Formats: sequence, C-alpha cells, structure tokens
Amino acid sequence: MNTPTKLAGFALGLAVALGGAAGIGHAVGPIGGTAPAMHHGAAAGHEDHDMGGGGSGSAAEETPGGLMVTQHGYTLEPATRTLAAGRPQTLSFVVRGPDGKPLTDYSATHGQDLHLIVVRRDLTDFQHVHPTRDAAGTWSIPLTLPSAGEYRMFTDFAPAGGQGLTLGADLSAAGDFTPQPLPAPAATVEADGYSVSLDGRLEAGRTSKLTLTVSRDGKPVTDLQPYLGAYGHLVALRSGDLAYLHVHPDGMPGDGHTAAGPGITFYVTVPTAGDYRLFLDFKHGDTVHTAAFTAHAEPGTGPAEPDDHDHSGHQH
Repeated sequence: MNTPTKLAGFALGLAVALGGAAGIGHAVGPIGGTAPAMHHGAAAGHEDHDMGGGGSGSAAEETPGGLMVTQHGYTLEPATRTLAAGRPQTLSFVVRGPDGKPLTDYSATHGQDLHLIVVRRDLTDFQHVHPTRDAAGTWSIPLTLPSAGEYRMFTDFAPAGGQGLTLGADLSAAGDFTPQPLPAPAATVEADGYSVSLDGRLEAGRTSKLTLTVSRDGKPVTDLQPYLGAYGHLVALRSGDLAYLHVHPDGMPGDGHTAAGPGITFYVTVPTAGDYRLFLDFKHGDTVHTAAFTAHAEPGTGPAEPDDHDHSGHQH
C-alpha cells in the first residue's frame, strides 16, 4: 500500500464517542531507542466497532482505541520497537490473550483476521497493511518506515467469539527527526493523480455527514473497485494523542443502492472539538490509493444527537 500525504471517532450511521485522553508530545532530535509508550456490535449482519474495547459501558466511558498496549485482557507485544528507516525489515508481533498465550483464533473482519496501521506520530506517513500469522500466533510483515521518527502501530482485530479491539504500541526509526506541522484543513487534496474533495463539517458531539468525492483529470470516478468489501475505508486519528478508529462508508458494493463512486459517504461523530486527520483508502485501476485530510471539529451547539441513521454500513 502506498503512503501519500494522508481523524478519531467516526461511525457509519452509528454514533461513536472517543472519550478524553491526554495528548502526547512529539520529540525533536536524534531518535535511537524505543519510543515512549476500539470493538464490534452487529448491524445488518456486519461488524461495527466503537472507540472502546468491550464491556457493557458506552463508548464514551471507554478508553479510546489504540491508546493502550493492553486492554480487556489482550496485549500487543512487538518483537522489537526499533526499526531502521528507509529500508524493508520484518515487523513481528504477537497478541496475547487473557491466558497469556499468543492468540491464534480470530474472527475475520472485512476479509482479514487483523488489520495493521502504522503512522508516524506527526501524521505525515501512513500505512494500512495485512500481515500473515504462523501457527504459533506470531504475525509478521515486511515493512519500510520511510523516514526517521516516532511511529505508532495499531492492531485492529476481533478474537473469535469476542468483541473487536484496537491495541497500539510505539515504534522508533533511528535518525534525526523534526516533526512536521499538521497540514491546514483543505476541501480538496491530491493523491496519486486523483483529486479527492471533502464535503461536510465536523461538530463535536453531533452526527455529521461527510462525503468524499473522487475525480481524475477533472472527471468523476464512477468505477471504484471494492477493497476489503467496501468502496472506501477511513482511518481517523485525533491530533495529539492519536486516538484511533477505522471506519467504512454508508452502504457497500452489491447492496443494490450504493454507487461505485464518485462519492463515498460517512456518518461521523467526534466527541471533542479539535483537529483530526482523516485517511481515506480507495481502490481504482487495481491499485489502492490513500488521500489524507485535516479537519477541525467545532464545539457542538447543542446536546448530542441520537443515532437515527440506517446502519447498513459497517466499520472496523
């Protein structure tokens, strides 16, 4: 998957709350050692994740996804947290279950037992990949961290018979590192020769409709290809603490009413005002492309709206 220029608490017709979390600072200078150190329901037969990690409480009562290396008895354990920059290496890790043993039994979500997201902490580099697992439960994948800096890895998965989780751990790529400022919000961004436009406005605590529209050479793209069962995938990271959620659009291929572009619609609920980074994956021409937006959520002007959207979409 490519990593061109690329928010946390989205839902597709299902309101999702992030909850609060302390921001994490960004280091400047040589990086050499280890860096300092969300789940499912069912709607229309598809898995839905919120920002927490299980239990009977609401998402707002849960720790936001991806902020913890251990949650609800499951632990993400990378074989190493330090990789070289600019060259391929093997990233290996296990997910340990409540019994302390590597987890080997998963429920597939969107065709995969586990989704791995790796992003630099200043939100400039982004990868969504799918590692392979051996019989003993160790996941591995060749991975290139394109530049020095501090990174965050997220494992998005569902244990067999359980609810989905997102666990996170920090990685470092040694070398001089100057964090980049968050790009300013923009209505349109470029990605691999495609133009992607964002229509809609985020308002904390209220459901917002966002539509991302894909065009190329000034013409709308109307033949998007399914990728992991959807026409678009969204990863949302809250600036500062990188609270995480991976979502999918309203509707899906083959449902009789969802067009293959140019617009991909999401129903979004963010819990707090502030800046978010939105990474959209879409497939066209047999290649997955990633477009990234910065969006600012304004404070809500009233009480949170109830979720009354059709839950025909799915998120993960």
